[in-house]
Amino acid sequence: MIRRIEIVRAHINLVSPFRTSFATEVDRNLLYVRVVGDDEEGWGECVAMAAPLYSSEYVDGCEEVMKRYLIPMISASTTAEEFVQNSAAIRGNFMAKAAIEAALLDFQLRKANVSLANFLGATQTKVASGVSVGIQPTIDDLLRVVAEYRADGYVRIKLKIEPGLDIDRVRAVREAFGSDMLLQVDANAAYAVDDAAHLAKLDEFNLLLIEQPLPEEDIVGHVELSKRVGTPICLDESITSYDVARGALDINACSIINIKPGRVGGYLESKRIHDLCLSRGVPVWCGGMLETGIGRAANLALAALPGFTLPGDTSASKRYFIQDVTTPFELVDGYIDVPNTVGIGVRPITEVLGAMTSRVDSYTITK
Repeated sequence: MIRRIEIVRAHINLVSPFRTSFATEVDRNLLYVRVVGDDEEGWGECVAMAAPLYSSEYVDGCEEVMKRYLIPMISASTTAEEFVQNSAAIRGNFMAKAAIEAALLDFQLRKANVSLANFLGATQTKVASGVSVGIQPTIDDLLRVVAEYRADGYVRIKLKIEPGLDIDRVRAVREAFGSDMLLQVDANAAYAVDDAAHLAKLDEFNLLLIEQPLPEEDIVGHVELSKRVGTPICLDESITSYDVARGALDINACSIINIKPGRVGGYLESKRIHDLCLSRGVPVWCGGMLETGIGRAANLALAALPGFTLPGDTSASKRYFIQDVTTPFELVDGYIDVPNTVGIGVRPITEVLGAMTSRVDSYTITK
């Protein structure tokens, strides 16, 4: 039985600034959900940023929605599946919902002695790991950073791009590291459909995909872009649910989908999108949101499903943090092991999380 829900606020620095087309991040304001029962607990991580830049959600807003609307929906016996059904009455707020769903899943699967990987239907015990490279000050800096990640063993490189910092940089990386290296780019919605001719210049570099070139609302624009650009178009920010994913595929707005559990409302919805894409032969991969070990563990379980045929952003812990809140995930020969004990397979290290924590709010479940 669930006895209480805790909201844990904490802070962690990144090992280096991470610049995208919409922001430069140097740290993370952490928001965790802890479900506590008589003899078990479950953890979930909210992936929202401090400001509403990647999406309309932001971490303080997520906390407010959790406290005012989502936690009051939870009873002593609420399952993750029931929570997803009940919380559908609250529009949007997918990242807030996903964090609670993850904690409930971790809690109930630990009690059932089942791993999240097995529960979701994982077919892999380790997953190929790619790395996301932020926009660098110069091309020389970019080549140095990519070389370091290649030396670490990452099997795929993703370059963040924006107008004016795209073609020449991709060309430099491709020339420096060869045509065999798996390479893709991520625009984070920085372009317009009128940039189609410019984006088509990327076709010569044999990229795996162009991720989210246009604004998230412009799904029809991606249809037009897909006709004018030879490189496969992958949607990220646009995909907020199973229904949106289905519609995007129906109208040929993309041929690849990046699944981020926080963006779509949780791991149950992520599984539905995966199953849809698998049935249609559409490749998917697991995106990242600078998660600590709690969110990273759950993402690895998802990325072990059979439809995840492209390397995701499930990088090693040291890619982002000097000290993760859990036992760190390590890259071995380009792969990271999938936790396969019970629940998400990890728990925070008490003293480490304690040193980062600024506040813990507890809500007793009485019904």
